[in-house]
Amino acid sequence: MHAQTLSDAALRPGTVFLADVIDHPRVTVGRCSYASAHQPPGDWAAHLAPYLYDFSPEQLILGQFCQIADGVQFITASANHRFDGISSFPFAIFDDAPMENRPSLPAAGQDTTVGHDVWIGQGARILPGTRIGNGVIVGAGAVVAGDIPDYAIVAGNPARILRMRFTSEEIATLNRIAWWDWPIEMILAHEALICGGDVAGLASVARTPPGSAQK
Repeated sequence: MHAQTLSDAALRPGTVFLADVIDHPRVTVGRCSYASAHQPPGDWAAHLAPYLYDFSPEQLILGQFCQIADGVQFITASANHRFDGISSFPFAIFDDAPMENRPSLPAAGQDTTVGHDVWIGQGARILPGTRIGNGVIVGAGAVVAGDIPDYAIVAGNPARILRMRFTSEEIATLNRIAWWDWPIEMILAHEALICGGDVAGLASVARTPPGSAQK
């Protein structure tokens, strides 16, 4: 196990740190982000993002400390068909001719990005080009598109913001603190604050120089 991550000794069968099991040129995964599956797949990249190919122009970018439940899928831009014309049929993929610049294929789509400390609930679908902010919670079965602001809770189809987890001032403070960038030892030492609701208390710890006595 990598020294910069948590120990994997407590991981259950079917739960993996994604950085350890995904080697895909179009996927970037931050430390300690994990996924779970009741029936563990042989290929986690294909399981999570089945339409993201080695040759895809877009990327899937996952931040640190994300939690991805069973059945979540990222429907990336390479799944798209053209729908701005008469037919959406992808003639190019059934033809032996080169696919580049074929009129039946859509233009390259946007990357799909997920911030840090995001919890995505069971069976959620993340649509092409979605940008999910830090600290977001996505409800089970949600279908998420567009830009989701930091520390929102979203649910439904289409997913809508149910509420914000913190005030705008607290969110700004949390993004400045960026606890996900701390050394693992510091994170574990302050687990109670990170998992609690005392933003000011966590900010106080962040302002304390490493190794100094805390009052």
